[in-house]
Amino acid sequence: MAEISVSSSDPAGGGDLLFHVEVRDGGTTTTHDVTVPPGLAARLGWTAGAEDLVRASFEFLLEREPATSILRRFSLDVIGGYFPEYLPEMRRRRGGGGA
Repeated sequence: MAEISVSSSDPAGGGDLLFHVEVRDGGTTTTHDVTVPPGLAARLGWTAGAEDLVRASFEFLLEREPATSILRRFSLDVIGGYFPEYLPEMRRRRGGGGA
């Protein structure tokens, strides 16, 4: 199973929160810069912090594709364009309960 490390960075501007994510899976490590737009957590009914939302989002992505296929820079609100089940699944997980 992949190891996901999430750390907060300086705000990206415009109210977005910026996180740096490192995914270690076997001998492969990937890094990603991810923004969380204002209001996304509230729209999802997410009760844990934004860092937990980022971690849960990466768990979601890793259930569907290898870390090497995940974009290196993106905003969490684009995931639903690739995986329509993202928003309903994150609403189901509400607050970082995991899969």
